[in-house]
Amino acid sequence: MRIVITGSSGHLGEALVRVLRAAGDDVVSIDVLPSPHTTHVGSVGDRALVRRVLDGADAVLHTATLHKPHVGSHTRQDFIDTNVTGTLTLLEEAVAAGVGRFVFTSTTSAFGRALVPPAGAPAAWVTEDVRPVPKNIYGATKVAAEDLCELVHRDHGLPVLILRTSRFFPEPDDRDDVRTAYPDANLKVNELLYRRVDLEDVVSAHRLALERAPELGFGRYIISATTPFTPGDLAELRTDAPAVVERRVPFAALYDRLGWRMFDAIERVYVNAAARRDLGWEPAYDFASALERIAAGEPWQSELSRVVGAKGYHAETTGVYTVR
Repeated sequence: MRIVITGSSGHLGEALVRVLRAAGDDVVSIDVLPSPHTTHVGSVGDRALVRRVLDGADAVLHTATLHKPHVGSHTRQDFIDTNVTGTLTLLEEAVAAGVGRFVFTSTTSAFGRALVPPAGAPAAWVTEDVRPVPKNIYGATKVAAEDLCELVHRDHGLPVLILRTSRFFPEPDDRDDVRTAYPDANLKVNELLYRRVDLEDVVSAHRLALERAPELGFGRYIISATTPFTPGDLAELRTDAPAVVERRVPFAALYDRLGWRMFDAIERVYVNAAARRDLGWEPAYDFASALERIAAGEPWQSELSRVVGAKGYHAETTGVYTVR
């Protein structure tokens, strides 16, 4: 299969290029930044370039985007040009080229303000049925791009699946108070309970989406580690998260040995049931497996995640997301 991957110099794009090339697929890639994993340097908004890259392609994996860390360094128009216009250009040229399947990488950040329940309310149980309420230009443009995907599917029949991925970046958290309060690995392992996913599992979800897109036609899916929680846990998660976690996945003894802490409260839980059902996705990395690996003296994350490593998001010094 000839697969076009956008954003191939980023975390997910590089990982997809690595894995798909190793599997024997014919991979063509595009990014505004050069890298060993990028065959064409340029913007997804450059229609002539996109047309050349899509010539003869069977599938598109569209991961290129301006991210949340760019909100403070790029204009709203920049976000529209890349995330909205770039996506529309790819969709239209994919239809013109006769591409058979299109997978769009979106984000759980698209849910925005819908993720924070009011004081005293249970934690939010976040499924695909939750209506996004974007809180910044990043979320707004990702939702707009999702809607364009649906529009093009309905107008032209292009099979399109949207994967709303939760956190998988290895960079430190951008909140100073959180970085101070928790060791980095402690924070990320905690997040596997409700808002993080391993890069290897994100790649496997994209590969399955490629396979299932012609059959499914269109769909939106949350891609996050499988949570151990149930809807019956939501009220207590807001008041005593450690007690809930200990019942579901005993952690306290190992955390005491490591000097780690569980969050006092958890305000939302991402639910991946639809992706597991429709895509046949079986994520290998979750909170319980991370504890098992740590207890065995092994890294808690996948080898692929470690090989791809941190990318940063800016060429100039801007804080924890700076290119190193």
